[in-house]
Amino acid sequence: QVQLVQSGGGLVQTGDSLTLSCTVSGRPYSTYIMGWFRQAPGKEREFVATIGWTTGTTFYADSVKGRFTFSRDTAKNTGYLQMNTLKREDTAVYYCAMKYLGLVTSARDSEFRFWGQGTQVTVSS
Repeated sequence: QVQLVQSGGGLVQTGDSLTLSCTVSGRPYSTYIMGWFRQAPGKEREFVATIGWTTGTTFYADSVKGRFTFSRDTAKNTGYLQMNTLKREDTAVYYCAMKYLGLVTSARDSEFRFWGQGTQVTVSS
């Protein structure tokens, strides 16, 4: 059984930085794609970023491109979302997810099979 456990998040101010972590446990296949999504109150869940676990190839939503960086430590089975220059509109519950099929450039959440528990990120002015 594959599980994704998230850590990080919290309350920060506009312009601050924050790092989210997502650790995969269980027996995942060796090749997969990890993604981050977020959901703000009253809004639909939206794509943030993906990373190819083997290649390290990343793909970002336009809204976070240049501010967020998705990296991974394959030895620790952990992905990291470094979020810089945070804005109030980044406030949301952030979810990591994992899929075996599809492309790094595909942002459809329906493709992701496993999900983390979610973590709140609140950016205040």
